[in-house]
Amino acid sequence: MAEMLEKIPKEMFEPAPVNPNESEVISKPQLSFAKDAWLRVRKNKGAIISLVLLVLIIIMAIIGPHLSHFDPTEVNTTRANLPPRVPGLEKMGIFDGSQKIGGVETNVYKEQHIKDYYWFGTDGLGRDLFSRVWLGTRVSLYIAFLAALIDMIIGVTYGLVSGFKGGQVDNVMQRILEVLSGIPNLIVVILMLLIMEPGILSITVAMVITGWIGMARVVRGQVLKLKSQEYVMASKTLGASNSRILFKHLLPNLSGVIIINTMFTIPSAIFFEAFLSFIGIGLQAPKASLGTLIEDGYKTFQFLPHLMIIPCIVICIILVASNLIGDGLRDAFDPKMRD
Repeated sequence: MAEMLEKIPKEMFEPAPVNPNESEVISKPQLSFAKDAWLRVRKNKGAIISLVLLVLIIIMAIIGPHLSHFDPTEVNTTRANLPPRVPGLEKMGIFDGSQKIGGVETNVYKEQHIKDYYWFGTDGLGRDLFSRVWLGTRVSLYIAFLAALIDMIIGVTYGLVSGFKGGQVDNVMQRILEVLSGIPNLIVVILMLLIMEPGILSITVAMVITGWIGMARVVRGQVLKLKSQEYVMASKTLGASNSRILFKHLLPNLSGVIIINTMFTIPSAIFFEAFLSFIGIGLQAPKASLGTLIEDGYKTFQFLPHLMIIPCIVICIILVASNLIGDGLRDAFDPKMRD
């Protein structure tokens, strides 16, 4: 053993030389919180596909009514209840304007000598369904984004103040929330109908009154947890004002929760508007929304299923896509889900 130790040079027991230029080198590029979240969202194929579909629907809601040269409100009873007819596809035997009448397959366009193409067909008053579907999608998306905006302004502000102040202020604000949450949205809408006409304005007022309660409670719970963290206490010790602590420290750390809950608010608002329009206390004719189109289509579903199926497909894509995007964002912003 002694002979082996004598053969080992002493230089091997000395610490390796340190190169000061290499000691500060970052082996992996630094990532911001937003970029790190995006990299994790990108791995979720369902969320990415849903995002693409939602963006396409938003684009079609903007330009869709202008793609058709038919006025979505123009009534033409001579062309009522026409089936879909799409140029190019009609040569393949699909969407060629044919439907069963009395058990016999009949090309309605040829029977009535109609040369125009109605891509989604027409409704019972002869109005172009293609332009009305995208016009209705525009209204439904407006309701959804309005609900998200109300959540982010009223709900987030209310939850921030209630959770940060605490004590008697929090107690009073939470009692107010309990009173408002005990009033169903449907009751609020019905009460609004006594004051104003059915339409977007009554739905908007109903959402302003009660639509932000869920967001306020979520934000308050997170603020109660975060305001006792060391970085908040250090800011208070250094003399930071309450507004600086709220908007500089707490709000950025709540961004993930706010974005996730906002994405789940969108399908809820769309479904709420569609439900109100379906039961007749939402938008009124001749205005169109996905709910009113579904309500018009279900009456003749057995004979003209396309009148109901097409708006149902659009609203289902929006609801499913929004939920999948919300799931993807939740996984991305949750630290427990990191690789």
